[in-house]
Amino acid sequence: MSKRSHEAMSGGTIVLFDVDGTLTVPRKKADDEMLTFLQDLRKVATVGIVGGSDLVKIKEQLGENAPTEYDYMFSENGLMAHKAGAEIGKTSFKDFLGEEKLKTFINFVLHYIADLDIPIKRGTFIEFRNGMLNVSPIGRNCSQEERDEFEKYDQEAQVRPKMVSVLQEKFADYGLTFSIGGQISFDVFPKGWDKTYCLRYLEEFKEGGNDHEIFESERTIGHT
Repeated sequence: MSKRSHEAMSGGTIVLFDVDGTLTVPRKKADDEMLTFLQDLRKVATVGIVGGSDLVKIKEQLGENAPTEYDYMFSENGLMAHKAGAEIGKTSFKDFLGEEKLKTFINFVLHYIADLDIPIKRGTFIEFRNGMLNVSPIGRNCSQEERDEFEKYDQEAQVRPKMVSVLQEKFADYGLTFSIGGQISFDVFPKGWDKTYCLRYLEEFKEGGNDHEIFESERTIGHT
């Protein structure tokens, strides 16, 4: 960490960025111009990355050394938290829900997708992450072209919104939030575990912002 970056972390402003659709095209690598901009910004402010994806995917997009190249790295909406490369927090979706409820939920989702009539299906319909589940009706193994086609289809057929509506009703007592994002999937996590979750690690800061709940939070100042 540079001296100027260290000084920025002592207080003042922290700037938080989402990954997909902000720093990168969804699931694509950040270009050199963006990476240079982020490092230049670190000279005058503390920079944090807040992504819904797990750390492996964020490193694919921002670089293998991303956890040490930014002041804070919050993967899975902050449920996995790193500061200057060191882990400072980890929260478990499995521990919150319990094995029996988790199994019941996953079984229902898989049955629902099995009965779903959409143009194509691939593989990896549920991705289990430390702090959430990511559900994809088409399957995360689809190609970029198939992603683009499903996104257009979903805008008309409302596959994801309809599925979320069913799950909200079926599992109303589970205390879950369903967040549709990106092109092909939606996240499932306990209420309150959205991107504002990362702010508990940043109480010394008063400004920042990027991405829906964290954008609207009274603890941040959002910018578009």
